[in-house]
Amino acid sequence: MKLEHIQIQTPNIQKTTAFYQDILELPVIEKTINSVSIQAGNSILKFIEEPDFKSIYHFAFNIPENKLDEAIEWCRNKTDLIVIEDQNVITNFENWNAHAIYFYDNNGNLLEFIARHDLHNSETSAFSSKSILNISEIGIVNENPLELGKQLIEKHGLNFFSKNTNSEAFAAIGNDEGLLIMVRPNRNWYPTQTPSESNKTEIRLQNNGNSFDLKF
Repeated sequence: MKLEHIQIQTPNIQKTTAFYQDILELPVIEKTINSVSIQAGNSILKFIEEPDFKSIYHFAFNIPENKLDEAIEWCRNKTDLIVIEDQNVITNFENWNAHAIYFYDNNGNLLEFIARHDLHNSETSAFSSKSILNISEIGIVNENPLELGKQLIEKHGLNFFSKNTNSEAFAAIGNDEGLLIMVRPNRNWYPTQTPSESNKTEIRLQNNGNSFDLKF
């Protein structure tokens, strides 16, 4: 499953454009008075300006599975990484066979670089913004994640993520290429103390060669 296009909100389009263009060095492919579209590998991340918006999103980017250490050094010159514990910034997701680091964008959105070792996507070139392969996760907040997952599976032929222990509080749909991370409201976004909130989100998915749109 692939996340082709994600549309979310920002209170300040100019500061958001500056962060993704100047800090993460991602190309801006379209900009209007109240929106900006950013190329993130094979995905597009679009922000719509809503001046009164005060909440945050969580989303992740896949990076080459052998480049996490280089990504850490690259980030250190640009933004503060979130410390997990004892000065360590790396999370080891053993069941998912992946390692990840976390940081914030200018909006307070929780961003993640994740190296998924089962994708076998090692690269030899030095880490750069071109190493950001795609949007690999987007957080969706719903009162009943498990039931929402079942509905999406029935309607669109998707699957629960086989490496995840899905529950009524936390469920994931998709695979290592792309995941919908579904959580209950007020569940803290790992590894922070920021509670999840349901925010307007539009997603274009590709699954088994078919593309379709979801709105939350």
